[in-house]
Amino acid sequence: MTRDHGSRARYVGGPDENDQPGRGCRCASCTEANRLDHQHRARMRLYGQWQPYVDAAPAREHARALSAAGIGRRRVADLAGISGGAVSRLLFGGPGDRPPTRRIRPETEARILGVKVAPAALSPGATVDATGTRRRLQALVACGYSKERLAARLGVTGGNLATSMEREQVIAATERAVRALYDELWDVPPDASGHREKISVTRARNYARDRDWPLPLAWDDDMIDDPAAKPAEGWRRSERTTFRSADLVEDAEFVREAGDYRTPNEIAVRLGVSRDRLDHAYIRAARQAGAEREAG
Repeated sequence: MTRDHGSRARYVGGPDENDQPGRGCRCASCTEANRLDHQHRARMRLYGQWQPYVDAAPAREHARALSAAGIGRRRVADLAGISGGAVSRLLFGGPGDRPPTRRIRPETEARILGVKVAPAALSPGATVDATGTRRRLQALVACGYSKERLAARLGVTGGNLATSMEREQVIAATERAVRALYDELWDVPPDASGHREKISVTRARNYARDRDWPLPLAWDDDMIDDPAAKPAEGWRRSERTTFRSADLVEDAEFVREAGDYRTPNEIAVRLGVSRDRLDHAYIRAARQAGAEREAG
């Protein structure tokens, strides 16, 4: 365990000012922290408020609840900034036949109680519900990202990615990696600059459409992980395979005015077309409108 400089814990338990274990640190900041701690204790004793220890039961029950949620004792120790041995003694007792810790310092209790159940707190190998992971991957495929391209970005095989999209649970490391990739790509149209890229994008979108997979903007950020949540009404893209430029522009303006989709990238993703296609539609529609004005 690494103790920070400027703390009484490092003054007492080390490592020393040269980061050598076995003796306390006597640097200026740790010495000052020790002096201030002694002053605080003296004041609290004078006022009859000195409580060096508190009942360990609340911290123990919280640590057990964290364990049940997939946050093990070593992870609790890391997040709380205390030693693994302290958490082990709190839960199981020891060394030898000693019972679990009955009293702990208030600051230790505060650190343990401060660890909350959250995806970021889970150890990489802990299992979590796969709903959010599955929906994020499906949404990216609906945007036009092939499973092969997503697998390469995640550093896994296509088979492993397909399995992650079917399981009820995945490990926390996978959930975090997919979440980060989704945050990066959800409003970025996939590359369709070349012939092969265009085919890949079209196949991915058709694959998602056949399976009724929603686009990213069908999900609110606070709902995508909720197994009971449903995608927003009206999320499905048009079944038309071709668009007149004026029709596409009309749809884009409707999306812009009716929703929270303000950037061209967001609107293109919402309509299930590439940003390039949307830009060209605006250009062609403007030309057509100009030609109609001149003819009229």
